[in-house]
Amino acid sequence: MRALYPGSFDPLTLGHLDLIERGCSLFGEVVVAVLQNPGKSPAFSLDQRLEQITQATSHLHGVTVTNFNGLTVNCAREHDAQLILRGLRAMSDFEYELQIAHTNRSLDAEFETIFLSTAAHYSFLSSSVVKEVARFGGRVEHMVPAVVAEDLKRFFNSAL
Repeated sequence: MRALYPGSFDPLTLGHLDLIERGCSLFGEVVVAVLQNPGKSPAFSLDQRLEQITQATSHLHGVTVTNFNGLTVNCAREHDAQLILRGLRAMSDFEYELQIAHTNRSLDAEFETIFLSTAAHYSFLSSSVVKEVARFGGRVEHMVPAVVAEDLKRFFNSAL
C-alpha cells in the first residue's frame, strides 16, 4: 500500500521523519510530497527541501520524494497512493487536520486520511519553532536531521 505524506517541510523535523519511518513500516511505501505554496515565503527553496528529505530518508526503503502544487488529492492520484497520511501533535492540530481530511474526501471519496499521533518526545516540534530557535542561535540538533541542522546554521548565519 502506498501512502502520500504531504506538507511544506520547511524544514523537515524529526517529528516528520518519525512519521515517515512509521508510515513505511505500516504501509510499505510513503510518497513525501513537498507543497509548492506560492502564498508562503519558505526559508529553503523547493530543491533544498527535496534534497534535505532525500538525504534524511536515505536509510529507508519505500520512500519517494516529490513536489506538487494544487490539490493533495490530485497528487495522491498521480502517485497511485491509496491513502493520505497526516500527523497530529496535539488536540489543536485535530480540528484543522479533520477539516482538511473532510475537504479531501469531498473532492475524491477514494482517498482516506490516516492520522498518526506524533511520538510524545517530538510533540512540541513544528517547523516554525525550529526556525525560531535556529534564528536566535539555539541548538536544533535534537529537533531536525543533521543535514537540516547544517542548512539552518548556514541560512541564519548568512541572514545576519
